[in-house]
Amino acid sequence: MTAPLKVLQLGPYPPPHGGVQSNLVAIRAFLQRKGIPCSVINITRHRRKDEVDVFYPSTAAGVVRLLRRLSYDVVHLHVGGNLNARVLSLGLVCTLQPRSKSVFTFHSGGYPSTPDGKALGSYSYAGFVLRRFDGLIGVNPEIMNFFARLGASANSMRLILPHSFLLELEPSSSLPSNLNAFFDAHFPVLISISGLEPEYDLPLQIEALGRVLHKFPRAGLAILGSGSLEQEIRQKLAAVPHAKHILLCGDVPHPATLTAISRANLMLRTTLYDGDAISVREGLHLGTPVIASDNGMRPPGVHLIPKANLHALVDAIEKILAMPVIGRKTSVTNDDDNLQAVLDFYQELAGNKEKALSP
Repeated sequence: MTAPLKVLQLGPYPPPHGGVQSNLVAIRAFLQRKGIPCSVINITRHRRKDEVDVFYPSTAAGVVRLLRRLSYDVVHLHVGGNLNARVLSLGLVCTLQPRSKSVFTFHSGGYPSTPDGKALGSYSYAGFVLRRFDGLIGVNPEIMNFFARLGASANSMRLILPHSFLLELEPSSSLPSNLNAFFDAHFPVLISISGLEPEYDLPLQIEALGRVLHKFPRAGLAILGSGSLEQEIRQKLAAVPHAKHILLCGDVPHPATLTAISRANLMLRTTLYDGDAISVREGLHLGTPVIASDNGMRPPGVHLIPKANLHALVDAIEKILAMPVIGRKTSVTNDDDNLQAVLDFYQELAGNKEKALSP
């Protein structure tokens, strides 16, 4: 009897919740329903105690030890953000593991069009590392073209859209006190669910709110999430006259985040590059209008604007806030086709016993 396929995924594991995390969790749950063992190594700064087949190593050396100790046929690395040296080095380690096939999914939808992405070619370190993977998964055509530009073979690449299923969303009955008070004091409320990182272009939202206040003087912007730019953004807020209308909430538990989305009048997702943001889908599901920078992969119903365009953002906000309120959505589609495509790719690679050693 053939032993079942065993899979190891590396990437961000919730909490916090995001598009990459949700896709990783969806793949794991799908594999488990199929009777396929799937372990996870969390590679973010968010640490918890190890759970059954979910590991939270505190160092890079701990990640490597787990890669050597655990038993798996396929190792699947999920990456959002950019392809920095740390990520690429981890990718190289994944491709060097014996007796297993390596898969890489790049979730950053618009990264190939950024200056950093455009600078990469087949002779780059990124090209060398990505060509070593047995399988590459792109979440949109732009990423597929990016893989090809780095010299990856067509046979190694698959275009597989992120899983779009949302669990039944049950908003919490309460919000953190500061966020609840902010909702009480402001109307309309704009909400942004993002990390405090450069790619989310939060200064654009801050400036846009200042202009929106001329037409909607009680408007407020609540920004949920944390990140490396927190101090810089707080300094920027201190220098603007409308700072009292903006709340930096930090990380908020997911049920409370859903409540905040459902209470908000509008969600903003401004990005310089982005993947399939789960918060965007949550906003649509809960009936909250969503404005997002166009990354070529937003779901239907999102109000799209060009990247880094203040005029377009302000115009879209004012037009949507002037519209009548529409009813909340009550259902979503559960389509496992993309998850099955990932499993089919695993099985195809695992069936090929000869692992290519050349880059």
